[in-house]
Amino acid sequence: MEVEITSKNFENYKNGDLPLVVDLWATWCGPCRAVGPVISELAEDYDGKIVVGKCDVEENDDLAMEFGVRSIPTILFFKGGELVDKFVGAASKATLDEKFKALL
Repeated sequence: MEVEITSKNFENYKNGDLPLVVDLWATWCGPCRAVGPVISELAEDYDGKIVVGKCDVEENDDLAMEFGVRSIPTILFFKGGELVDKFVGAASKATLDEKFKALL
């Protein structure tokens, strides 16, 4: 299950017990809509192992700026409160699954 990541709750999720994956997206972004269902599937696959969140850059532009996001979708991978990987653009489930596995 995905959670909504906002400027207010980001630090709590980032510093939580589980690794965190954040999908930065916008409603008007075609590639974001394409990768969204893949992220949702992976959120189900890794439920209880990785927290998966979606962050609307239109509503949380400060987070996008903090991580230098210039293109969306951008997917950020955090472990132990630290950014350990970043993926920009749409990708297949297999490609993203490898990134998820690397967090465990």
